[in-house]
Amino acid sequence: MNLENIKQKEFFPGLKGKLMHGDKITWAFWDVEKGAEVPEHSHHHEQIMHVIEGEFEFILNGNKKIYKSGDVVVIPSNIPHSGKALTECRLMDVFSPVREEYK
Repeated sequence: MNLENIKQKEFFPGLKGKLMHGDKITWAFWDVEKGAEVPEHSHHHEQIMHVIEGEFEFILNGNKKIYKSGDVVVIPSNIPHSGKALTECRLMDVFSPVREEYK
């Protein structure tokens, strides 16, 4: 399958994603508008976030850091996190187990 053929869905204002699901993982490719925010939340899924393009301010368990193109962060299960796009961003996430609510 080609990424261009996956339908994009808006999850939060300014955060649009294309998702694929395997038996044990969810893969997400995000287009994020400058200024878009992901409110603080946590989930039982492990998550790995990769910043493909742009600058993304990310708060993990109260620790704020700015991630740039090429940066990767591991987000353990049940740890509060949030983010804000400082520029237009393209992000990729992998979640395990599958994010059933994203299907």
